[in-house]
Amino acid sequence: MVHVSRGGDGPLLVLLHGLGATGSVWRGAARTWPGAWLAVDLPGHGRSAPLERYTFGALAEAVATAVPAGPVAVLGHSLGGVVALELAGGSSGVDVRAAGAVGVKLRWTDDELARAAGLAAKPARVLPTREEAAAWAARLAGVPLPDGVVEADDGWRAALDPAAFGVGAPDVDGLLAAARCPVVLAAGEEDPMCPPEHLLAADPGGIVLPGVGHNAHVEDPASITPVLERLHHALVA
Repeated sequence: MVHVSRGGDGPLLVLLHGLGATGSVWRGAARTWPGAWLAVDLPGHGRSAPLERYTFGALAEAVATAVPAGPVAVLGHSLGGVVALELAGGSSGVDVRAAGAVGVKLRWTDDELARAAGLAAKPARVLPTREEAAAWAARLAGVPLPDGVVEADDGWRAALDPAAFGVGAPDVDGLLAAARCPVVLAAGEEDPMCPPEHLLAADPGGIVLPGVGHNAHVEDPASITPVLERLHHALVA
């Protein structure tokens, strides 16, 4: 089961969060979209069920079950951005007319992948209080999460399946080549995970968002307005 929240009316924007977060991180940005929006908790996050094995394709297939029929735009952050690019390829059956990806990490070292695999192999960290678990969940996601914890048998834990860390590095070039719709790549000018030089090397038309870092949509929801405008234009054209 994939949990979603929704609002608005009109052209539909599907919103996909980053690793460790939940759909709630899009609340500020969603209010600026001139239409309907649907924010997904990715599998293994928030109130969505985990997967047996995490791949970008499997995440996209799960998201597809929650998207209604008809044309949509999809916007994802970090991990969610890769899932948005997977959906743009069309194999999941979603009628994606425009896709956006903000803050996708484009270059991975062997050490980074090894650390991620190590985190994926560890059990969920259980803490004695909700407050401690919330602080841990916020550290994992990089942003505060009002819905980022769940109760465990002997305490509280982040609402994240640690196995999701093992999803691996995306083939962004391949995903861009396979996309069947216009794609917008963007990143904050202060994003250490996707610095502007990496973004523009992958996509010379990428959008550098001034004054924000990795979580641009949370730090300053208005900063992603240029991305939303491009998506909206492509969706309603």
